[in-house]
Amino acid sequence: MADNGKAVAWFGEVGIADRPTVGGKGGSLGELTGAGIAVPPGFVVTTHAFERFLAALEARHPVRARVEALDAADLGAVTKLSVELRRRVVDEPLPAEVEQAILAAHAELGADAVAVRSSATTEDAEDASFAGLQDTFLWVLDAAETVARVRECWGSLYSVESMTYRLKHKLPEEGVAMAVVVQQMVDARTAGVMFTRSPTSGDKSVITIEGAWGLGSAVVSGEVTPDRWVMGKITGEISVRDISHKHAKQVPAPAGGIVEIELDAPEANAPCLSDEELQALREIGRRIERHYGRPQDIEWAIDKGGRLLLLQSRPETVWSAKEAAPVAETLTNSLNHVMNIFGGGRR
Repeated sequence: MADNGKAVAWFGEVGIADRPTVGGKGGSLGELTGAGIAVPPGFVVTTHAFERFLAALEARHPVRARVEALDAADLGAVTKLSVELRRRVVDEPLPAEVEQAILAAHAELGADAVAVRSSATTEDAEDASFAGLQDTFLWVLDAAETVARVRECWGSLYSVESMTYRLKHKLPEEGVAMAVVVQQMVDARTAGVMFTRSPTSGDKSVITIEGAWGLGSAVVSGEVTPDRWVMGKITGEISVRDISHKHAKQVPAPAGGIVEIELDAPEANAPCLSDEELQALREIGRRIERHYGRPQDIEWAIDKGGRLLLLQSRPETVWSAKEAAPVAETLTNSLNHVMNIFGGGRR
């Protein structure tokens, strides 16, 4: 996407290289769209919109400098500033051109309900994962509420958890901005997550799939213990079938948002995916991993018509970080290195 200062960008206009403008989530969804992966349509409220909004706040009272001056260990001070900044973000009027751009894009999308999801510029990068530190709102029903939820996503950049994360990782506030994804909601029959390397062992030859009935929020939040399968990435052989008792599912609430409903035993104990759906997920997981050239953590949903849709893909960080860490001291003497190989060196 040409960096033209637009307040709104459609998924089809952006890719992962646009992370500074559309954040990690927005860049990933644009990248998947461009790669021909089935993604629910949507747009991103860009960091340009956020920067215009933040400039108005900064004109009266500092924001970024006050965050950087915090001590991450002083929870009381962090909490006090978080409350103040989040209130200011919610109360501050939007620049008129930003609000109009969001309303126009919402009308063009034409969705009955949308998800409004934070997309920080520092999240979903290969060396840092902001997953879960900012807000997401599901089943948002109208344009005015969408604008309000965009504000709340911006405000979540100043949550206690998010500010503490940045302070501990010494991320400069000047480089931190918030984009917001607005995406057509999927009324999911089944949803969950997929890992293109084992999250428990790091094995790159397998794909692990976890899923439950209803919206994927129940799986991501840990409210429901999901079904779990482990499959050979190449062969498709299913080596693990762990079908759980899924006591509840999360579904759209009539007035917006989501609600949890209890399940009867037959549905609660039934596998939420067929073998054919598992193989379709495996194939799409392999395709996405090939596209990015590294293992991925993927959120997916299957709608009530049986369509498989991708909601997010981000780099796997846990095992890649372990592999990047040094595992042994450097041996300056080449003879010592040879002795170690053959068992005669230091232990």
